[in-house]
Amino acid sequence: MDRFRVGDMTLHRIEEWQGGFAPPSKMFRGFEESRWQPHEHELVPDYHQAETGLIYGFLQSWLIDTGTEKILFDTGAGNDKERPGIPIFGGLQTDFLSRLRAAGFEPGDIDTVVCSHLHIDHVGWNTVRDEGGWKATFPNARYVLPLGDRACWDPEDETAEPSAVGKAVNAGVFEDSVRPLIDQDRVVWAESGFEVRPGIDLFAVAGHTPGHLAMRVLAKDDAALFVGDVLHHPIQIHNPDWNSQFCEDQDTARESRYSVLQEAAQRGALLVPAHFGGVHAVRIAREAGRFRPIYHPERLS
Repeated sequence: MDRFRVGDMTLHRIEEWQGGFAPPSKMFRGFEESRWQPHEHELVPDYHQAETGLIYGFLQSWLIDTGTEKILFDTGAGNDKERPGIPIFGGLQTDFLSRLRAAGFEPGDIDTVVCSHLHIDHVGWNTVRDEGGWKATFPNARYVLPLGDRACWDPEDETAEPSAVGKAVNAGVFEDSVRPLIDQDRVVWAESGFEVRPGIDLFAVAGHTPGHLAMRVLAKDDAALFVGDVLHHPIQIHNPDWNSQFCEDQDTARESRYSVLQEAAQRGALLVPAHFGGVHAVRIAREAGRFRPIYHPERLS
């Protein structure tokens, strides 16, 4: 679904890209065919392409309209970006901004941009090309970015130590999608506990990256958890010990995933990962000590 409600807030999905990405055996560390097969029937075609054997994924942003403020969570890969680490996301020419406008919003309407982490496919539309350089895509927005990832990724920080995984995929990302915003004094660096506005806060879910933040939205009798890359795919709900190949701290990533799934189950919250297909968001049930996704949750309309 492209629009749903959480309390008095309206949440809009803004799609950038969709397609096959990688086979599950390459995507997930710890993958076992015997733990995939029992769930394959529920994953095709929305989450897995049986004909190609590839995980089916999306790049998408989420716009939360509170009635008084417009908050954009994650900004995809962006156009015109050189991405040698993941060529599929390099040199894109998508109509992301047209889709934003089709949802009823101009770039200038966005008050706050929140990036869950500073990986290639979560910060790209922070900036657009401008006379050979880069300028803020959302001219009136503050950009709330995770401080823990700056300590890892800033090329001007001599103490920064990106992981081998990060070095392989994230080349050039800080330079074209973060540094220009720092230079334009547009960035607010955030840590766990940061309040975006009353009822919306950020909390730490480290592991995929050192500073990864999720966003908790509380409203009336409902809640939503925007969790970025804590999960890439519904199979990780059934197998939360499976990390993606891009997770930088394997043990911490698993701990964060269990914690998020537990909170979603306890609250009955809508779980909104970055890359899910289908209806793009699920609720979580816990039965006999295991988690399972509810693919068509109540109040999603």
